[in-house]
Amino acid sequence: MPDSLQTTGIAATADSTSDADLLAQTAIAVRAAGAALRERYGDVVPYRTREELMRALAANDDVALDILRPRLALLRPDAQVVEDELAGGALPPGEWWVLDPAEGNVNHLHALPDWAVTATLVRDNQPVLTAVHLPLTGETYTALAGAGAHLDGRPLHVSGTTDLGLSLVATSQARPDEDETVVRRVGSSITAMLFGALVVRTSVPATLHLLNVAAGRIDAFWQFAGARADLLPGALLVAEAGGRISDAEGRPWTPESESFLAAAPGVHTEAVTTLSR
Repeated sequence: MPDSLQTTGIAATADSTSDADLLAQTAIAVRAAGAALRERYGDVVPYRTREELMRALAANDDVALDILRPRLALLRPDAQVVEDELAGGALPPGEWWVLDPAEGNVNHLHALPDWAVTATLVRDNQPVLTAVHLPLTGETYTALAGAGAHLDGRPLHVSGTTDLGLSLVATSQARPDEDETVVRRVGSSITAMLFGALVVRTSVPATLHLLNVAAGRIDAFWQFAGARADLLPGALLVAEAGGRISDAEGRPWTPESESFLAAAPGVHTEAVTTLSR
């Protein structure tokens, strides 16, 4: 088992052959859901109230979920589905599908390209496999615990950067209505990284930044607060691509943690130090 998995609590499954087949079918499911969302993509969707916004977001979610739920139920009849994509914390024992049917849903409504469909299987609170599809590019990122991370079948590797001052780093907003303490912590962390890193990117959704960390395009990503559906897919991808996962203080990360950091090994310690200032 890779060291990155041992140190983050992301454990490999013993039944790697059947899980590999399951991952292939999961990738087909997220591609199908992505195709349906792509048909709805184009013009900016207007809304004047929070209620209208929530209806528009729910409409996209429902289109994707109507495809994902029956397909995944056939693959794993006993697995349950996490209903609240914004929820965090530990899950009950057993198998759970953690889905974000329209990750970056607000971007989709605003005709921005940064959105995806994700499906992650969690077994006894350990992510086993994940598939993330980007409908506008046609790319599918996959990871299987203990078997690596891939982009359309090609292995992914985090960057070899060893100097935070030469690093491109990123952060994201976990949700629109964070409390003041979290918002101020986000702001101070961005300021610290503006002094410590080469360039800082700030945008949603988290998953797309984490794909870039796994692919070696970005050297580190951090976030305060967050939901399982935001972070589990990218955490598994980055870990399987050789990256380090922790909270912002360098402690092992779990879905119950109050912060999250994914980084290339060469800059992880420096990133922790910078975020702790």
